[in-house]
Amino acid sequence: MTPSFRDRLHATLRAIRPVLEVPGVLVVGSQVPNLLEPNAASTLVVSLDVDVAVPVSQCAAVKTALRRLRDFVQSSDEPSVYCATDPELLELNLLGMDPLMDDPESARVDGDPEVPLLVFGSLGRLRPGEPVHLGEPNAIDVPLPRLEDLLIEKLLTDRSGVKGDRDLLVAMGLLQLARPASLDGAIRSVRALRAEHRATVQGNLTLLSVLTPHANMPDPLAGRALVADLLRRIRAVS
Repeated sequence: MTPSFRDRLHATLRAIRPVLEVPGVLVVGSQVPNLLEPNAASTLVVSLDVDVAVPVSQCAAVKTALRRLRDFVQSSDEPSVYCATDPELLELNLLGMDPLMDDPESARVDGDPEVPLLVFGSLGRLRPGEPVHLGEPNAIDVPLPRLEDLLIEKLLTDRSGVKGDRDLLVAMGLLQLARPASLDGAIRSVRALRAEHRATVQGNLTLLSVLTPHANMPDPLAGRALVADLLRRIRAVS
């Protein structure tokens, strides 16, 4: 029997457990809405990889953890990508995260020769949130960022085309799962941004409000009222 996407995602997270147990490491990106669904239902096949943000201060510890992985090999083309040797697992993508570098428009390559990481300024704003517990077999707590931090990170995207749409639809998935406290936190985060970055968030919310549905992604039509309300609140503090 072919495993479901949920099974593949959960199996991948268990397979990369040594990496996820390094303090400060966070699962970010399109899989977060999947994991935040009730019972980590993972109903959205947005991408076939798992993005993991690595604090630059923990690069050495993550390199040690990577050597313990049994079902992954480092890509020769992209050293920050680890390809699954088991077809039932997803690809592992490593991203750099530096809390001292929080300009959403900034990026740099970390100088480690073995596992070079592209460090994104937008990820520097992510703070650890509540982990998601995956039960037996091989129970694991998956470290995630605070929902509001990842929501704003996705709304600061400057990518266009399919990848840009995907980022915005991930933001939609997060918005649909957000509780009032997370939305309040998102407003506080936007208030702390520079004026041009607040404008980027507003512009992307406007784009999100007119996106059409994509297969296996959060439905933008069903969430338009949520987008309109968040946009109204952000305009009130901008």
